[in-house]
Amino acid sequence: MLKDGLSYPVRGDWVGRIVIGGVLGFLSVLVLPGIVVLGYLVRVLETTVSGADVPPEFIDWGDLLVTGIVGTLIALAYTVLPVVVYAVAVLVVFGTGGAIGGDAGAFVGVVGVLMALGFLPVLLLVYYAVPAALTAYAVSGDVGAAFDVARLKPTLLSSAYFVSVLMPLVVSLLLWVVTAVLAVTVVGLVLVPFVQFYGQVAVFRMFGSAFAAESDRIDAGVPGTGGDAPG
Repeated sequence: MLKDGLSYPVRGDWVGRIVIGGVLGFLSVLVLPGIVVLGYLVRVLETTVSGADVPPEFIDWGDLLVTGIVGTLIALAYTVLPVVVYAVAVLVVFGTGGAIGGDAGAFVGVVGVLMALGFLPVLLLVYYAVPAALTAYAVSGDVGAAFDVARLKPTLLSSAYFVSVLMPLVVSLLLWVVTAVLAVTVVGLVLVPFVQFYGQVAVFRMFGSAFAAESDRIDAGVPGTGGDAPG
């Protein structure tokens, strides 16, 4: 999976594609270019699941923008709601501890501190779920599919998807090292957005491949994936 993901961005007529993606990444501070990039990454998910081995081209820019907007809203929905609920829960615990006072209040306060420290796992869960949600949307074209628990559950619980989430962390570490090296010089700093775009495409390829693999197992009725055994 890692080898396929890393080689994927430079397949086909890759130079122009990387240039466009890097320029958009450089201009992402203007927001809209960054949204277009996300739209392209969702298209990578879609074409990967459909079986394409070469990255899609930057065409249908209006569709890329709309897809990017929807993808952004899906990511925000997955991120904001859990964060808000968790933050409210922590504040309620702290408030309860302050109202009770004494040893009991102190204990409740300690519980609140532990909950606050447990915020990282919440973010990791969000990071884990969002790619699957975006892929479900990319494949179906239906926003509701991104929040369909029954559809997402087999993928989220599969070992292939778990590995696909770990592999991008490896890629991100490699990109961090490359970015740090490039940032030493002005010329290298200019190259950073292009390297980052390459990494993003590789990562989304891996997410799409994991989703496709799990979908194939479900369609084949492999036990333990949620599909029906073939008759």
